[in-house]
Amino acid sequence: MARRNEETMMRPPATTLLALAVALAATGCPDDDADRRITTPRAGETVTEIAQRRGLTPDDLRAAAKTYMPTGQHDPYVMFSSGGHSGQVIVIGVPSMRILRVIGVFTPEPWQGWGFGSLASEEVLSAGDMPTHQLRWGDTHHPALSETNGEYDGQWCFVNDKANARVAVIDLRDFETKQIVKNPVAINDHGGTFVTPDTEWVIEGGQYATPLGWEYASIDDYQQKYRGTVTMWKFDRERGRIDVERSFTMELPPYWQDLADAGKLVSDGWIFLNSFNTEMATGATAPGEPPFEVGASQSDMDYLHVINLRKAVEVARAGRTIDVRGMKVIPLETSIEEGLLHFVPEPKSPHGVDVTPGGEFIVVSGKLDPHVTIFSFQKIQEAIARGTADRDPFGVPILPFDQCVEAQVELGLGPLHTQFDDKGYAYTSLFLDSAVARWTLGGPYQERHPEPGWTLVQKLPVHYNIGHLAAVEGDTTTPRGGFLVTLNKWSVDRFVSTGPLLPQNFQLVDIGVPGETMELLYDMPMGIGEPHYAQIIVADKLSPWDVYPEVGWDPLNQAPDPNATRQGEERIVRGDGRVDVYMTVVRSRFTPEHIEVNQGDVVTFHITNVERAKDATHGWGLGGHNVNLSLEPGETASCTVEVTQPGVYPFYCTEFCSALHLEMTGYLRVRPVEELGK
Repeated sequence: MARRNEETMMRPPATTLLALAVALAATGCPDDDADRRITTPRAGETVTEIAQRRGLTPDDLRAAAKTYMPTGQHDPYVMFSSGGHSGQVIVIGVPSMRILRVIGVFTPEPWQGWGFGSLASEEVLSAGDMPTHQLRWGDTHHPALSETNGEYDGQWCFVNDKANARVAVIDLRDFETKQIVKNPVAINDHGGTFVTPDTEWVIEGGQYATPLGWEYASIDDYQQKYRGTVTMWKFDRERGRIDVERSFTMELPPYWQDLADAGKLVSDGWIFLNSFNTEMATGATAPGEPPFEVGASQSDMDYLHVINLRKAVEVARAGRTIDVRGMKVIPLETSIEEGLLHFVPEPKSPHGVDVTPGGEFIVVSGKLDPHVTIFSFQKIQEAIARGTADRDPFGVPILPFDQCVEAQVELGLGPLHTQFDDKGYAYTSLFLDSAVARWTLGGPYQERHPEPGWTLVQKLPVHYNIGHLAAVEGDTTTPRGGFLVTLNKWSVDRFVSTGPLLPQNFQLVDIGVPGETMELLYDMPMGIGEPHYAQIIVADKLSPWDVYPEVGWDPLNQAPDPNATRQGEERIVRGDGRVDVYMTVVRSRFTPEHIEVNQGDVVTFHITNVERAKDATHGWGLGGHNVNLSLEPGETASCTVEVTQPGVYPFYCTEFCSALHLEMTGYLRVRPVEELGK
């Protein structure tokens, strides 16, 4: 069904477009008063008249037809994008490019009450804190949808926090964050999150080398005491949680590890991880020394890390690890001895590493090289079997470049990331060229397209400085094609100015028809942080709940809440300095509406939304206490406040739920100490 919907949207009736083209040609171009007329619709206008008044071409109308979703119709695809500095995940419909949801993850999110009083959200957020202080800001980079047999299954979404080396687990039954884990070995990360084909492992590659376990060391001891890392978080699908006890980290040389990808099909069981700064530059530590941007870009080659994950799991289970802040770490010496880690030279300053749908090839892009370099997994295995005497300064085997490379394709300036479609094409972002390059895969993909393999086919300009890009299921074993979204870092002149800080620009591209050129369809301003990466799933694979399974549901544990309140059983329970309020909400009242407590009491509210109607969400905001709860149908949520200031505090429903929404309120009255005993 999704594919039929896509084809319908991508091919508006040719007769309609022809008629519009003829009409537009006859009526000519807009006059000098076009700006005024664009903003002044006229009653009863035909499509042709609207197009002529606005100066729209048939190409414009065709693009609009491919993206427009009539009211009540749903997008066939859903994109999960990182929210960058917002610390969240953004859910977007494709091809309409409508924002459907912002998921609270590492940063408090006020609408959903994430981090604003909810005990469940505080529990999740606090699990990601440093031992000495809270972390309430994050920089989400790379969301990863769970997979079964290398295909998205619509069950879970993972995302990393580059700033603080954290990983979050989002349950796609209710699109809420259930777990945050803080990496005890690394301070920050970048090569995460990426999942193995059956979501057994969630990969979190490091970024900037530091001493393991957040320790201090002088920069003069960089090569001796600084190290890189890659962490394999074990995911327990039955529990829906990362199992920290069964997870482990591999110690790596003090290069700066970057993006990662997991092997699939023929390369299943292996991990590929980029690196840069193999020069081990330490920056301008003294006058006259080169800064990082110079020192870390001097060599012609950096190293692709080739990791035998299956064997690493066996080594970790055998106990050949050291303990760093409670995390099992495979020492670098052990990895070398057991053959877990090999290097392949790659063009300098690489950023993207992407495995082809069948797992046969690994595509690497070097920011300072105009080519994409394609490595053959089979050739890498043959080179490992042959062995090599070449070693890096730490003893890691370096496989010969010419024995591992399959091809190089010159695309343009600043290649970064690559996605794939179902027709044997690859798509690579070109940051400096501000373009998307479409090129052909060779080998087993040759029969899917008419052009020669490993050949540039087209470059499409985008606006501007594209980073990541996402095609429909474009990094799975079964990519769909059809649409591609470019995540552009700059927008410059695309939108109405909002001051010096401008939004990023997500652009929708049609890649669906073989033999036709790519077509830019739509600009979407993204004014929420700086998103980095996204994945697009067929919407039919998602099966979110309309309401929670039963009244009194605990979304954190996805089970009935023991503190749930049934209608007719509302009550206030008082103890020694503690008060528990068991409350229900329904259109349009809280029960109880009046709560009186004493100054200094610790008051816990257990609030149950007893609604069973879809979209009948309520909220509970308490003035003066920084509290807001979102209560979806059937949900029970709890929060605790210490009432230190006497007074009268209204609480009210923060979600406009009914005609009598404004009457849905109540009072928390806090008696002052001097009034007690009267």
